[in-house]
Amino acid sequence: MPAKKTTKKTNLMPIISGGITAIVVTILVLAGSSLLKDSQAPAEETEKSELMDLMEEKEFISEQDLVIDVVEKASPAVISVVITKDVPVLEEYYEEYGSPFDDFFFEGPGYNFKVPKYRESGETEEKEIGGGSGFIVSSEGYLVTNKHVIYEEDADYTVFTTEGTEYEAKVIDKDSINDIAVLKIEGKNFPYLEFGDSENVKAGQTVIAIGNPLLEFNNSVSKGVISGLSRNITAGTRYFGKTEYLEGVIQTDAAINPGNSGGPLLDLSGKVIGVNVAIANGENLGFAIPSNVVETAVKSVKEKGRIVRPFLGVRYIPVTKALKEKNNLSVDYGALVLRGESMEDLAVIPGSPADKAGIQENDIILEIDGKKLKDISLAKIISSKNVGQEIELKILREGEEKTVNVTLEEAT
Repeated sequence: MPAKKTTKKTNLMPIISGGITAIVVTILVLAGSSLLKDSQAPAEETEKSELMDLMEEKEFISEQDLVIDVVEKASPAVISVVITKDVPVLEEYYEEYGSPFDDFFFEGPGYNFKVPKYRESGETEEKEIGGGSGFIVSSEGYLVTNKHVIYEEDADYTVFTTEGTEYEAKVIDKDSINDIAVLKIEGKNFPYLEFGDSENVKAGQTVIAIGNPLLEFNNSVSKGVISGLSRNITAGTRYFGKTEYLEGVIQTDAAINPGNSGGPLLDLSGKVIGVNVAIANGENLGFAIPSNVVETAVKSVKEKGRIVRPFLGVRYIPVTKALKEKNNLSVDYGALVLRGESMEDLAVIPGSPADKAGIQENDIILEIDGKKLKDISLAKIISSKNVGQEIELKILREGEEKTVNVTLEEAT
């Protein structure tokens, strides 16, 4: 009696999660056709049979299936942040004005009009004044959002989960350079999202954004691709007309709207590769802070209770080919140490590590620890270092290159 033939089930998930966004069964059919074209009849039947067995045995997962799976698993960890604050209660009153024609045509009352006005009553009431999105990053209840979402100092922050459960949130710390904030809610065994490696993301890679657009549509989902990497942008905030400069952010065409700020940008394995932070109005472009930057901040909060950032202490502008040509520089890369727009914004901050190492205005920082500042910014390299770490800078001063050592300190 012949031995029973067994078949081995093959799992394609490792291949799919590595970047393949869809697998089409007809590819195998076409491949099989080309193989069978020049074969002899017996071999033809054998190969055709093996091909059919292969198609039956393998499990094919489409991009749509992957997206649905990621959304179902990630959504419980995505939250909405609501900001409430005691604001003055306004009372309405009227001021009476006479008709401008009274003196010419009429005398006495009858032609006056009242204008409604408002004044503070002396009382306050708690009102919802804003909000955004965020996501839980640990089972203990640590969560991430943007700094600009929780800009109000004397406000209360409430977190709502997908199921509608409400938690009071405590702001642990904010990183004003990277627009990150870490909060904490009380409880345990929370569903949470894991960080992916943002250094490995690729242009064209499929991504998913989840958030609370317009502060109305909880856990809305959008899908797109990474359309650019290492972008430097000046983002305007919606409060007080302030702007912030963000370096090395991820660009995506996944729909991101006001209210999505602080929500996760996910890859097809369900890991966070970015935190949504800004949009280009009318251009279908969104931007996200790379996950590696955010993960470092979260680890710092867990270990030290605050976000610890290394600090060099210089203001600078990137050296470009245009800057080189216009100013007759000898290099077209690096960071030109330069003061800010006002006289108070010094190029080298007094008492900073850069000041202690002798860095001067108009120096061009060419390299940090042997890495050229060509395809990567100074801020990005510094943010990857540790407080107390000694780094080596190659600088260009008045046409001569020199090397200086700097010990990074904690930003305050």
